[in-house]
Amino acid sequence: MPQLHFVKQGQGPLVVLSHALGCDLTMWDGVAAALQDRYTVLRYDHRGHGRSAAAAGAYTIDDLADDAAGLIRAQATDPVHFVGLSLGGMTAQALGARHPQLVRSLVIANSASHYDDAARAMWQARIDTVLAQGVAPIAEGAMQRWFTPEFRADANGGSARVAALRAVLEATAPGPYAAACAAVMQIDLDAGNARITCPTLVVAGSRDEATPPAMSHAIARGIAGAQLRSLDAAHLSAVEQPEAFARLLTDFWSGL
Repeated sequence: MPQLHFVKQGQGPLVVLSHALGCDLTMWDGVAAALQDRYTVLRYDHRGHGRSAAAAGAYTIDDLADDAAGLIRAQATDPVHFVGLSLGGMTAQALGARHPQLVRSLVIANSASHYDDAARAMWQARIDTVLAQGVAPIAEGAMQRWFTPEFRADANGGSARVAALRAVLEATAPGPYAAACAAVMQIDLDAGNARITCPTLVVAGSRDEATPPAMSHAIARGIAGAQLRSLDAAHLSAVEQPEAFARLLTDFWSGL
């Protein structure tokens, strides 16, 4: 298992935050700030992202779930609340199926459980572009999927957050980014989701074009007892609406 970089802050029950493809743990700055008075927040960089080591060769979402499980075993004494967005949400699904004893609850935001052939062809095209030209050529398209136009244009902090996360994306090495895309492209999480038994909240972005609301609805239908909520946001809902996102989490946890 590659060495994972993480940050731990706050006090109270342990919450683990798992970020999106091409991001790092700074994606969670706003949510972590909103939670730290009542929860211990542990956020980490996926392998090959941020300051975490990259693994050699190909890997799967199951491997990312096992990475997360290793981190939880090292840092927690009890089951945790695990929150994942996009790639992190895929990791959450696999973690809930593979390591049920480690999770008290799951939150799966702006994510998917499988892709059809057309989507897989799109992922392959992105992999080919990144391996040939680097990550920069795909960055503008990513920003358009990640954020609503008004957030990208917001002079009161939105545009600065967009610029900071674009810089994180463009600093991601092409090989590790392509390996993560390949893991995402191949997901087939529905059978595992049918085995998830812990309380689960699924969060959709009503303006998410990367993982449209229908994908969140399908995840929620596939997990027994899952709750479904929506935020007025694009793909990175936790960045666009950190306070509202954190409220969904705390309302969900307080009901357990």
